[in-house]
Amino acid sequence: MIIKKLVVGPLQENCYIAADEKTKKALVIDPGDEPDRILEVIRDNNFEISAVILTHAHFDHVGAAGDIKRATSAKVLINDGDMELYKGARDQAAFWGYEVDDLPEPDGFIKEGDEVSAGELTFKVLHTPGHSPGGVCLYGEGTLFSGDTIFQGSVGRTDFYGGDMTKLKESFKRILGLPEDTIILSGHGPETTIEREKRENFFIEEI
Repeated sequence: MIIKKLVVGPLQENCYIAADEKTKKALVIDPGDEPDRILEVIRDNNFEISAVILTHAHFDHVGAAGDIKRATSAKVLINDGDMELYKGARDQAAFWGYEVDDLPEPDGFIKEGDEVSAGELTFKVLHTPGHSPGGVCLYGEGTLFSGDTIFQGSVGRTDFYGGDMTKLKESFKRILGLPEDTIILSGHGPETTIEREKRENFFIEEI
């Protein structure tokens, strides 16, 4: 698997491109901003984008989805639990003093137990609410793309609209049940592992 990480936008959000090394088919995960940079990486590596996956619908994770869709014709997929947030992404951004272009209607919805593929890569969808109602992670190839559910040493906030501390605790416990050598690629900050988070994440004390 080839993984390209781009830190984009004013909130320093991590956009990932996960590509099958053999076929160059790829997923774009959370294109939050700076579509030109994302598309440059796609072109330079001859990636064929199978889908744009949105782990959740906060504006800093979805802002460039329309640009990527228009340039690649890839399907935009999200969990339907976040549709209210998705439709309000422009208002979210404005509240923080930023701008987001109109977003495309999703081409489909992903839910717990679904699989998304690119070439020979396959990821299982884990529904992990708490930071948002429809938050999801993608798990496969020894890797968890966790969105804003878990970070190195921390977890996503629950004080935004739709946040739920009880559900976040459940999602956190579930994630820590994955194999300890699983690499966590989160929506902000550096990568980590399940093993490290079991030792060092402050949220352990909350569950």
